[in-house]
Amino acid sequence: LYYSMPAPRRLPPLPTVSDIIRLYGLSAKSQLSQNFLLDLNVTDKIVRVAGGLSDCCVCEVGPGPGSLTRSILNAGPRKLVVVEKDRRFLPSLELLRDASRGCVEIHHGDVLDFDVEKVCGPHVEETQQWENDPPKFHVLGNLPFNVSIPLLLQWLSMIPQRKGPFHFGRSQLTLTFQKEVAERITAPPGDTQRSRLSIMAQHLCHVKWGFQLRGKTFVPPPKVDAVVLKLTPLVKPTIDVDYRTLETVVKSLFQYRRKYIRNGARLLFPANPELAAELFRLSGVDDTLRPQQLTLVHFEQLCNAYEILVKEYSSASENRTIQHKGASACS
Repeated sequence: LYYSMPAPRRLPPLPTVSDIIRLYGLSAKSQLSQNFLLDLNVTDKIVRVAGGLSDCCVCEVGPGPGSLTRSILNAGPRKLVVVEKDRRFLPSLELLRDASRGCVEIHHGDVLDFDVEKVCGPHVEETQQWENDPPKFHVLGNLPFNVSIPLLLQWLSMIPQRKGPFHFGRSQLTLTFQKEVAERITAPPGDTQRSRLSIMAQHLCHVKWGFQLRGKTFVPPPKVDAVVLKLTPLVKPTIDVDYRTLETVVKSLFQYRRKYIRNGARLLFPANPELAAELFRLSGVDDTLRPQQLTLVHFEQLCNAYEILVKEYSSASENRTIQHKGASACS
């Protein structure tokens, strides 16, 4: 049997985004780190990096006046759910909702509190097994710089739990980041930009560098450039340890970026800093390395050793407590 895919939904003639901004008297708020993309050639390019949006459910984060929204709609999604915190942009988004004949669903609120599963679930055609190809659900966004890191870390923490965007499978994220943040996310071992973000993102996702956006591309132009990244969750995380364990170890070791990792390791054992030496003995990792020199394999070795020591120390502490109580009862 043969069937035809639905044709991409083309929008009827509309006022330009620049006209919309003038019509509604919109301006970017610096306190919300707002910078608009008005060039549809650029937003079309972001959509091409995402790829395969036809007949998908798409969630757009921070649509603002709706430039990227228009490009997404022209790619023919089944449903486009937009999440916008700034009430001033709602009229321009309602215009797109009406022009798209109801394809756009608008949610006013903070994306950090947005329930992706509940809102987008009814529009996702089919939930995919984790081992299968990504589902027909995609997240896009020209993220405000001030929310990009906390939002990414929140989403990364949801991957092992299969929650949020990943309730439907290995959902792909195509997002803009400040260039420095994008460099930190993608930095390899030995790179000066290697950071907590590098480890947490690369151990869970394949990260693809899309393209760079010059600051002058935005209105108003920020002092820094931006980069479009596409993140696809891996079938199996590179580091086979509990997410919270990895996060704890990574946070501690990167507390002292310019020093040997033995310094950060002491933070893992505040009551018994001497256990830091045992951590390196068990893991076989050189304690004179600096955090940015560590590979994902190094982190897996350190996490495994850390879990062993925590378990042993907890058991020893419990035994001492039991013995103390027993001695007290006999006295």
